[in-house]
Amino acid sequence: MAILLVVAKEQTTLPKACNAIKKLEKKLDKLAQNLENLTALIRKTSTPGIPASSCKELYDNHGLTTSRVYTLKFDSHKFSVYCHMGDFGCGDGRWTMAMKIDGTKKTFHYDSHLWSDKNPYNIAGARTGFDSQETKLPSYWKTPFSKICLGMKIGHKIRFFTIYKHANSLHSLIADGQYRATSLGRITWKSLIGPQASLQKYCNKEGFNAICSDKLQSKARIGITSNELNDCVLCDSRIGFGTGGHSDDTNTCGNEAKFSPDNGNKHIKTMGYILVQ
Repeated sequence: MAILLVVAKEQTTLPKACNAIKKLEKKLDKLAQNLENLTALIRKTSTPGIPASSCKELYDNHGLTTSRVYTLKFDSHKFSVYCHMGDFGCGDGRWTMAMKIDGTKKTFHYDSHLWSDKNPYNIAGARTGFDSQETKLPSYWKTPFSKICLGMKIGHKIRFFTIYKHANSLHSLIADGQYRATSLGRITWKSLIGPQASLQKYCNKEGFNAICSDKLQSKARIGITSNELNDCVLCDSRIGFGTGGHSDDTNTCGNEAKFSPDNGNKHIKTMGYILVQ
C-alpha cells in the first residue's frame, strides 16, 4: 500500500515539475531576447570608443542613425554635440551643427570676430536641437563638407534649403572676407522667410561675404543683398546669416528690406541654423 502511494505521488509531482521547467525555459528565452534587443539598441545608439569628428562619420562608419547627443572629437578636445541623423528639411540626415544665430542679438553680426577666429562660443548650445541657444562649434573651422544646410525659424516654423558646395570648412569660405558667389536665386533665399519675404529687384549679390560697394549698406556673411537701382552700390535689403548694415544694423539674421522692395518694407529677425555634411 505504501509503495502504491509513493508511486502515485511521484506520478502527480512529475508533470508539475515538467510544467515548471517549461515555464522557466519560456521566461529564460524571453529574458535572452530582451537582452539581445538591449544589446542591439546599445550598439545602435552608443558613441564608439574613438569619437568621430562629424555626425556623418558616426552615421556612415559606425551605423549610428538615431538623432541625439554624441561625442565628437576635434583634435584632442571632445564635445557633446546633437547630431541630426534624419531628414528635417534638408534631405537625408547626418548633419553636424556649426552655428546657431539669434538675429535679435549682436553676437554674430557681420563684423563679429567670431566669423574669422577659431574659438568656440557657448558650447552648451551644441547639445540641443533647433532652439534659441546661440552657439559656434569647432565644426565651423574643422569639418570639411559637400553640403550646407541653412534654416531660419520664425515663431514655431523653420524653413530650410541646401547649398551643394565642397569646402575644407565654413571658416575657409568666410574668414578672409572674400566674396564667393552662389547661384541659388532670389526665390530660394526668400524661401527661408516664407510669404513675408521681401527684396529689392536689382543687384542680387548672393553667396559668402555678400557685400555691396558701400560697406555701410546691407551685407551678409551667408546670404543675398539687393538694391532698387541697377547696381551693387547702395544695397538696402538682404536675407541672410551674420548680417549688418543699413537699414537696421542690429538685425544679424533674417530679412531687412527698404526703398521699393518687391513685397513691402520688412524688418524680420529670425533664429538661424547652419549645418554641414
